[in-house]
Amino acid sequence: MTKPFLILDSKSTKGRIAVAVAVVIALLFIWFGVRLQIGNMLAELTSPNQDNSVEVGSFAATLSPHDPLPRWLVATKQKQIFSPESTVASLENFEKAVRLAPNDFRWWIELGRALEQSDRPEDAEKALRQAVLLAPAYTFPRWQLGNFYLRQERPDESFAELIKTAEKSTVYRDQVFSLAWDYFDNDTAKVEELANSTPESRASLAKFYASRSRPKDSLRIWNMLDDGQKAQNASAAKVIAKILIDKVLFNEAVEFARQSGSDPDARSETITNGDFENPIAVTEDSLFGWKINRTVGGVDTAADSTVKRKGTRSLKTTFRNFEKPMVYTIHQTVSLETQGSYRLNFWVRTENLKSGGPPFLEIADCRNEKVVKSSIPFPVGTSDWQEISVEFIVPEGCQGIVVRTTRVYCGEQCPLVGTFWYDDFNIVRQ
Repeated sequence: MTKPFLILDSKSTKGRIAVAVAVVIALLFIWFGVRLQIGNMLAELTSPNQDNSVEVGSFAATLSPHDPLPRWLVATKQKQIFSPESTVASLENFEKAVRLAPNDFRWWIELGRALEQSDRPEDAEKALRQAVLLAPAYTFPRWQLGNFYLRQERPDESFAELIKTAEKSTVYRDQVFSLAWDYFDNDTAKVEELANSTPESRASLAKFYASRSRPKDSLRIWNMLDDGQKAQNASAAKVIAKILIDKVLFNEAVEFARQSGSDPDARSETITNGDFENPIAVTEDSLFGWKINRTVGGVDTAADSTVKRKGTRSLKTTFRNFEKPMVYTIHQTVSLETQGSYRLNFWVRTENLKSGGPPFLEIADCRNEKVVKSSIPFPVGTSDWQEISVEFIVPEGCQGIVVRTTRVYCGEQCPLVGTFWYDDFNIVRQ
């Protein structure tokens, strides 16, 4: 049986009193609720760097006395003033924030920082350890505790915490490696103690070494992964290859490019796809393959399966009233040993090639694009396949050269028409 609703007679004295009490309770509830929200909002929207942040935080604390955020705002601003009075007041407000939210690790971290700055390391350690205890699965408290131990010159305890940070967070992993790198004066053995045996951690360490211009160490760590793990971290290998290329460290970059799948046929001291039997990539993923500049007007370059020296195809370039003084339509980066002596061989065929400035092949230093050596100009008119060789020495400190096609300068408006074919590039160390 449904119970009847309680009906108040608002005309009676008891009824009027009951309605008035209900209204008052509702208004009080709304008032205190609004005060709490306003106090929290003021504290949240106010930066500690504002000049009036202490005043705003204090007012917010009166509106929302049980909210730790206003106390944190006031304490943070007071900490920036650097006076004995402000330091004491700042600690008091951080402690109030902790008392108001004792189970929130963030306030314990803030208190720990303030205690350390106040030269109270034992109390700071307790506060930071409490933060770790409250959030054992979070990396940030351990990161703070590890850095605290490092500042206190307690490296064993520091890196015990930082190792756990590196295990769980890719965000902090590089920072942990960087801390150890600087603290242990570039000691790779010490840094590697912080990297666990997971593929992700080793890939991160390989990338870290690449960014520190340690390509051999980068490749050494990378090669600790098996083929399956390398495949899972192929994107990291691509990033490492680009880092090393930017640092003109081509000898190891070519290996990362090969293993990442960007250039699976790339090798040091080798022209990639020198016979043009494989398709030429049209994306920027290829770092050591042929690149064709298809934005240059009046020049068409493509594989040709009808004319070839041997195999199934060659590379054909046709000029249609091309007049620009320079052209770098076809080029490739090659990893070589510094100061090595090499001979580049390739074959050329021409058809109706006419110009006072015919094409030729140029070898340039990857670091600064300075010309190292040039081939003879390609035969004008029509000629059958002809082998051309270029002997050169890699400049000191250089690990890579660019093989590129250009033309003999013959003025700002010097027409170039006709066709030439490339085939069978190879490079030999002498």
